[in-house]
Amino acid sequence: MSLGKQAKTLNETQQKVILSHLDTGRHSQRNQVIFLLSCDAALRAKEVAELTWEMLTDGEGNLTDEIRLQDKASKGRSGGLVYQSKRLQTAIHRYAEGKVLKGRVITSQRGGGMTAQTVINWFYCLYQELGYEGCSSHSGRRTAITRWARNIHSVGGTLVDVSRLARHSSVSMTQRYIEVSEECCRKVIG
Repeated sequence: MSLGKQAKTLNETQQKVILSHLDTGRHSQRNQVIFLLSCDAALRAKEVAELTWEMLTDGEGNLTDEIRLQDKASKGRSGGLVYQSKRLQTAIHRYAEGKVLKGRVITSQRGGGMTAQTVINWFYCLYQELGYEGCSSHSGRRTAITRWARNIHSVGGTLVDVSRLARHSSVSMTQRYIEVSEECCRKVIG
C-alpha cells in the first residue's frame, strides 16, 4: 500500500455517526456487527464474509468474548485469536438473540453467506451514503490498528503486541497501517 492510496481512518465522531446511521436502516443489527468487526476487531472483508458462529462460540454453543479466526477464513495463514471490544460483544449478542448459531455469521437478505466482494461493496455504499471520501472496507482495519498503536503503551505493550493483534507477519507491515497524527507530533515536541 502506498501512502497516498491508503484507506482513510475514522475518528470517534465518524464512528458514532456510522453506528447511528446503521441503527435506523434495514438489517440494523447485522450491519452494526459488520461495521464493528472491521472497526473494533480489525477484520478484513474476506474475514467478515467467512466468519462462522463456530468461531464465536465455545464447545457448548455459548458466545465467547473472543473470535477464533480460522486460517480458511483469513488472508493466507493469518488466522488466530481476535479479542472483542465491549461494543462488539454487545452488538454480537443482540444480533445472535433468537438465532440458531450455525453457519455464517453475516448473511445476505436471502439468508446465504456474503462474499468478500459483497462486503467490500457494502462498505463502499455505506461511505458513499455518508459522504466519507477516501474510506473503504479497509478503513475500519486501519482505524483499529491506529487506535491500538496509540493506546498500547498505556497497558505496558509495544508495537510488537499491536502487530500480533493485527495478525501481521511483521512489525513493518503494521507500521504501514498506522496513521500519522500531526497533532501528536506537534504535542510531543512541546
